[in-house]
Amino acid sequence: MAYGVTISNSPVLTPLKSPLTLHPFTFRLPQQTPRGINIKLQSECATSASSSKRKRAMRIDIPVADLRFEAIMEEKNRERVDEVEVEGENYSVFCKRGKRAEMEDRYAAVLEIQGDSKQAFFGVFDGHGGAKAAEYAAENLGRNIVDEVAKKGEEGIEEAVKEGYLTTDEEFLKEDVNGGTCCVTVLIRQGDLVVSNAGDCRAVMCRGGVAEALTVDHRPSRGDEKERIQNNGGYVDCCRGVWRIQGSLAVSRGIGDRHLKKWVIAEPETRRLKISEECEFLILASDGLWDKVDNQEAVDVVRPFFVGATNPDSLSACKKLVELSSSRGSSDDTSVVVIRLDQFAS
Repeated sequence: MAYGVTISNSPVLTPLKSPLTLHPFTFRLPQQTPRGINIKLQSECATSASSSKRKRAMRIDIPVADLRFEAIMEEKNRERVDEVEVEGENYSVFCKRGKRAEMEDRYAAVLEIQGDSKQAFFGVFDGHGGAKAAEYAAENLGRNIVDEVAKKGEEGIEEAVKEGYLTTDEEFLKEDVNGGTCCVTVLIRQGDLVVSNAGDCRAVMCRGGVAEALTVDHRPSRGDEKERIQNNGGYVDCCRGVWRIQGSLAVSRGIGDRHLKKWVIAEPETRRLKISEECEFLILASDGLWDKVDNQEAVDVVRPFFVGATNPDSLSACKKLVELSSSRGSSDDTSVVVIRLDQFAS
């Protein structure tokens, strides 16, 4: 079984030569990983230095480039990737870089698991504090989930997905690298969708033209998430209109984030459902899309590319969604995967 992810040092797509290819393209991943340090900045509402009452500081991660000559030359020569597009069998991907210096989103696609054309794994990973966690999850999460499913069987598939997420998180933390990633994944198996998320990447399915959200975003403002964080000694407050944990992170679950690991857990929420005739397609996307486009609107944009179309065009559908988000002012990396479901029904 082979695994593929999106981002490379070159925008050129290179065909995989292995007969076990997941999808028709693969990419080289950047090798240089910037180190990070944590610093504290006083919030704008902090009192003056003469005041005896100190406000909470906002904690952020700032990457620090390696000052070795070789690393400087590598950064100078690296070609920035602004867009990535992949048209696979029964799915397509389009990613667009926002205003960051590098794209931090990644995706994964695994087809024909165990030689079965009805089994597949897809994921979108939205990195923060660098791309390393998203890269790691894109490379390893699918394999870890499939390994756990093999151990636990069909009856324990939701627990297997949970263990796959937790194992990936545990192994990434051993890498001693800063940053984290939100995740949304789907394991397609025996005519079922097993959809999971940790963070604010989202899965939305079109069922007979109606949008059905299959995941719920994990944000600190969510009642149950806020209570969990506070019960574990953390705090949630609003910084410039955005609810954050410890004045820092705006999501409450994900892989990585070692400095907030007590509160930012990697345990996913999972939903399993049967693919019926009404299930037309599935959209997996990072919050760069969902912050600007609502669920039903996204389905309405994509559906004409499938229903009644002589040649379904999921890649154009992905691009249309990203363009819509960008036209509404999104400055975030935006990644969209659209998957045709009729090909995976039992």
